[in-house]
Amino acid sequence: MTARPTSRLLIQALIRAVQGEGGFATVLHKGDEGAGAIVVQCRNPGGEMRLFERQPDFSKGYALVPVATSSWGNESGLAQYLERRRKSDPDIWVIELDSADAERLAAAILAEG
Repeated sequence: MTARPTSRLLIQALIRAVQGEGGFATVLHKGDEGAGAIVVQCRNPGGEMRLFERQPDFSKGYALVPVATSSWGNESGLAQYLERRRKSDPDIWVIELDSADAERLAAAILAEG
């Protein structure tokens, strides 16, 4: 049995990867260091804000899944969604990525484990 990477380790790897490509990453809400859920907030090249969550894909891995898609581009709607998520799961991590390849990097790193 191999050890799974902790949420904190995955977040740190994601921050380093984004910064390594010249982007910016910041933790908006710090969750449980071991097993907190992870939500990624990023903008597409057109400036539209989008949310993704790391979820089990039931094939012994994880996937980065779009969430709150009806609110994409609506920053107040996304902020309300995140507030509801934090209230229902205070252990959740929320990270904002500002990079041309934010989604690709997040999907590659968060699929680990």
